[in-house]
Amino acid sequence: MNLIFLTIIFPLLGFVVLACSCGYLSNKASEFIGISSVALSGIITIFIGYNFFLNNQISYHQVLWHWIHINNFNVSVKFVIDGLSLTMLFIITGIGFLIHLFSSWYMQAKEGFSRFFAYTNLFIASMITLVLADNLMLMFLGWECVGFCSYLLIGFYYTDIKNCKAAIKAFIITRIGDVFLIIALIIIYNQFGTLNLVEISNLAVSNSFDNRYIIQFITLFLLAGAIGKSAQLPLQTWLPDAMAGPTPVSALIHAATMVTAGVYLIARTYCLFLLAPEILNLVSVIGAITLIIASLSALVQTDIKRILAYSTMSQIGYMFLALGLKSWNAAIFHLMTHAFFKALMFLSSGSLILSCNHEQNIFKMGGLRKSLPFLYICFLVGGASLASIPIITSGFYSKEKIIMSTLNNNNIILMLVALCGTLLTSIYTFRMIFTIFHGQENITVKLCKGINYYIPLISLILLSTFIGAILTPPLRNVFPEDNCNETAKWTLEIISSILIITGILIARIITLRRYHVKNTSLGNFLYSLCYQAWGFDWIYDKLFVKSYMLVANLLKYDPLNNLFDSSVLLLRFINRTLLISENGYLRWYILSISIGALLLVISILIT
Repeated sequence: MNLIFLTIIFPLLGFVVLACSCGYLSNKASEFIGISSVALSGIITIFIGYNFFLNNQISYHQVLWHWIHINNFNVSVKFVIDGLSLTMLFIITGIGFLIHLFSSWYMQAKEGFSRFFAYTNLFIASMITLVLADNLMLMFLGWECVGFCSYLLIGFYYTDIKNCKAAIKAFIITRIGDVFLIIALIIIYNQFGTLNLVEISNLAVSNSFDNRYIIQFITLFLLAGAIGKSAQLPLQTWLPDAMAGPTPVSALIHAATMVTAGVYLIARTYCLFLLAPEILNLVSVIGAITLIIASLSALVQTDIKRILAYSTMSQIGYMFLALGLKSWNAAIFHLMTHAFFKALMFLSSGSLILSCNHEQNIFKMGGLRKSLPFLYICFLVGGASLASIPIITSGFYSKEKIIMSTLNNNNIILMLVALCGTLLTSIYTFRMIFTIFHGQENITVKLCKGINYYIPLISLILLSTFIGAILTPPLRNVFPEDNCNETAKWTLEIISSILIITGILIARIITLRRYHVKNTSLGNFLYSLCYQAWGFDWIYDKLFVKSYMLVANLLKYDPLNNLFDSSVLLLRFINRTLLISENGYLRWYILSISIGALLLVISILIT
């Protein structure tokens, strides 16, 4: 158990070596360093997990050194292993290794091969720091490093200005949430006198504070930080544009790990949220609204990666809904299964895009099940798990726990929203699959080969089935147990299954008849509204970007600014005047020396 720090050291060393190589290493060497560092981290995780279960799932803490010591403010670099952090650690290192292995095939013909693995290794190290942190200050360090790595990877193809804008957009919007998180940390320390998570939990349980409104402010700011990182309403607009990065980046950051950091933050600080039931209700409402609007947006998208991006937003909405209903186990369970099937779908879509000569429009594909049978299986298994096909998929077991939690809390409205989300998910998922793999073939494809291509996809196929559902997170000693009504559970599962099958049939009818809602004026308006992500980008552009540019233009003519500019102009004039004497003519230099000597003699005589 005392080897916890090695899970961070290996990816960090990989980053340092690859970053210092400045691209001089061969692709084979870069690939070996990048993959082996994450693999070693995964092996250490397996040993840690074995010891954890051997010790009856008792949490373990490891102090490396004291980080900050200012008067009474003490922060240590301290890691914790419990059921929650171990679950996240397995997801990060396990899925991270598979994505790194796939990336060695996907990125081999692209520029920046070594740079890509350097960035992803740094991301893995940062994410592990985030989930293992024993205190909020160290967690915030990992939180910020993860955001920085996301910026680097989204803008990986920096020669295209659109990718740069997408990276900046993601960086700025997530920073909004980070500012609120900083405020929450300040209030927490002011209220509790510590940033240690265990101490905060103990103080919260003992109710050792007077002002209840302070807890509401703390949890509200923590929620704002989680919303920004997990792309929930109203800070969700960065995620679809973040698909500008390489597809393995989308699988690693925007499906399996980084966007779930907000879910982890709320789950880790659940003791504080239990003291603020109003904020917990807000968490579930935000998750429910995001679930619906993201699903409706996915229904009308034509870009395969944007469909999966909106799908990610909706599935994280399910997790927020469960957190708001105090169903912590269900939220983390769905976080795990979502990492399996969404990583499978993103990696499969990356392979599909390469096979179709970088085409991402699903309507320019079609009939590919015969040309790409393996990818067809990948999409069927991943899509079935995303749509929660009963019994055979891992997504079914996790999502049904969330839907069941709505009934356990007697919240009929949220239950209807969750069931509606199930219907919409099956429609947009199989609309995509039927459009790409059925019908008439519209595009010539090239086949993919390589063991580093097949191993990750086959592994994720197995994890996306009921096999993945067997890997239940060890959360027995972390969260309270969820109550479940078995009779109502079977009823809900039957209703959910009927809705899923109905959704698949609707998707088939839509693709066969090529029906579009744009046939009417109202339909055209609704289509445009969903396609443009409900106008959030337009609203934010008018409210914030345009107003900011207006203020910037006004300040451009500020007199004080002109005063400072005048000193710069004066220095520039003196510089250009003095440059006249340096014209390269010898006679000019002799004359200058003579004049200088003459002036010196005259000044001596005068004085």
